[in-house]
Amino acid sequence: MAAPSLSLFIVASVGLILAPGPDTIYVLTRGVSDGRRAGLLSAAGISTGILVHTLGAVLGLSVLLQTSATAFSIVKYAGALYLIYLGIQTFLDDEPLTIEDDDESDHSYLQGVAINVLNPKVALFFLAFLPQFVDSATATGQFLLLGGIYAVLTLTYLTTVAFLSGRVRALLAARPSLNRGLRWVTSSIFVALGARLAVGDHF
Repeated sequence: MAAPSLSLFIVASVGLILAPGPDTIYVLTRGVSDGRRAGLLSAAGISTGILVHTLGAVLGLSVLLQTSATAFSIVKYAGALYLIYLGIQTFLDDEPLTIEDDDESDHSYLQGVAINVLNPKVALFFLAFLPQFVDSATATGQFLLLGGIYAVLTLTYLTTVAFLSGRVRALLAARPSLNRGLRWVTSSIFVALGARLAVGDHF
């Protein structure tokens, strides 16, 4: 790829990634409620989801979501229901916060992957965004390169968010009276993200 195109892609990607969005909110809330380890695994899962969407763009799956209202709706509502399920599960969890990270947070990686992959609007974003920087003569290789760069940049940013959320968690863990309130806020955020994905035009 030409250096100017690659540089422009990186600048544009950084700007998009740094804009507050559902991925940032998810990693932050997961890290605060379940520990830094959970936040880091969530960040890795979301970044993996980006690679899945990149492959989808290469294979034409994004075009299917764009042209088939049924396919788009199925994926969208599946993602929305999953987020709402996580919100309800978090609300029903009465276990208090602890400063130590819980080994059971390993499922956070798969949850991060699922939340990203089950958002069809991310797939359509990649279908619209990546081709602007791709030479059609070598599209496949460049799609994969750009998707990989975007995933690495996302992982770098979300890892920072996860570390910061771990510090916030430690502060909150020292105040047991805030535990229930924190669970309520976290579950409400998940439910709100799910509702927004189900009914909103943008995510």
